[in-house]
Amino acid sequence: MPEFARGFVRDMRPRWAFEEVGQPYAVNLIADSKCPEHRRWQPFGQVPTYRDDEVAIFESGAIVLRIAERAGKLVPVDPAARMRALQWLAAALNSVEPFVMAVAVNDIFEADREWSKARHVKVVDDLKTRLGDLEAALGDKAWLDGDAFTVGDLMMISVLGGLRRTGLLRDFPRLASYVARGESRPAYRKAMEDHMATFDAPASA
Repeated sequence: MPEFARGFVRDMRPRWAFEEVGQPYAVNLIADSKCPEHRRWQPFGQVPTYRDDEVAIFESGAIVLRIAERAGKLVPVDPAARMRALQWLAAALNSVEPFVMAVAVNDIFEADREWSKARHVKVVDDLKTRLGDLEAALGDKAWLDGDAFTVGDLMMISVLGGLRRTGLLRDFPRLASYVARGESRPAYRKAMEDHMATFDAPASA
């Protein structure tokens, strides 16, 4: 795993969910996500994947939701509150993450392209517009739907965490505080510690 990607890989999302609900889990490390064996579980050759005694699935949002619903935590019982939590999970992945990733793709993965410097202003402006919308929706609340931390917050903070080395949250103090609250949760800290430890594990692990 490249050094710059450590701490950002999407296995952090289910790890965090497992820690929040108090569910033990096992990790199977792989050497090549593009190999045919892994593509049996993840057709796009990405990580993470998830298996329990009933399902085998991929996509971090689906995995986090499975973990939460199986434990009966992070998803409110009230039907309206439940749907609001799910809407924020979907919003994190569909309305916010594409803008975060556009900056990462432009400034990291395609930084050597002749047009990347010129495009930087546009992708950052687009992202800041979306962050402004999100900050307005958050307002003075602790979490997106008020006092309860849900799967929507877990996913949104995971997405916004992708900006931690960019300084782009400095203009959005409420969002910066929101991310800090999430990342200060004991479950998040334990998940990150375990995530980072995998990079120090022996190659044969």
